Amino acid sequence: MENAFKNALSDGRNLVGSWSMAASANVAEALGWVGFDFLTVDLEHAPYGQAEMVECLRAVELTGTLPVVRVPDHGATTLKRALDGGARTLMVPQVESADEARRIVDLTRYPPVGHRGYALMTRASRFTAVADYAVTASDSLCVIAQIESSEALARLEEIASVPGIDALFIGPGDLSANMGHLGNPGAAPVQEAVQNFARRCAALGKPSGTVFGTPAQVARCFADGFRFVAVASDLAFMIGQARAALAQIRDSLVAGTPESPKAMPQR
Repeated sequence: MENAFKNALSDGRNLVGSWSMAASANVAEALGWVGFDFLTVDLEHAPYGQAEMVECLRAVELTGTLPVVRVPDHGATTLKRALDGGARTLMVPQVESADEARRIVDLTRYPPVGHRGYALMTRASRFTAVADYAVTASDSLCVIAQIESSEALARLEEIASVPGIDALFIGPGDLSANMGHLGNPGAAPVQEAVQNFARRCAALGKPSGTVFGTPAQVARCFADGFRFVAVASDLAFMIGQARAALAQIRDSLVAGTPESPKAMPQR
């Protein structure tokens, strides 16, 4: 029941991942077999319910890729259901203060340490096959606080100091919106904030992560000191390849070849 994601970060490894947005166990499994170190199952922006999350966790775990679950909010029920469903590495969005971070950690721990709701027959305990799960559960968890605003960045050191916050993640999309650059995470002020975030986390001894759309951007993130970085998502890969294929076909039809007409047929 050790947490392989947290252990890999503790061992000094850099982890390359991607994002699961399709809410499909088949797609998640296929992406897992590519060989990414981790795959984030996104309950915040993708149409995952509890059952879909569990099926995707099963599928990803089968491949050896490490699943990370991004929950949609800080709610007690949200965190409890994700944990009971077998999530062990949780990414929690929009953490704005040390008080919020402390409450999140509290809700991931059983009494008397915290206030996580207890149930016996859950996937988390492997349906009671792990007899001492309630006692050892905290040891298997990794909690990642997601920083997404200028206000949270100003409190970064306070948030990072909360016991039980194992790593920090910066969301360039929401951060760009908060900084007045909606839809443009590549804007210079946003990029400067992202790079500074990585440096500050390194100084605090906390692993930092983020997500960007291209391999070149990901490589730069590792050079800046990030420890776990995701590239694009299942849907981005699918749509990107589909658009490229369609554009190539249309270009060849316009150019004309002995085997094809000169104009695109009407549908």
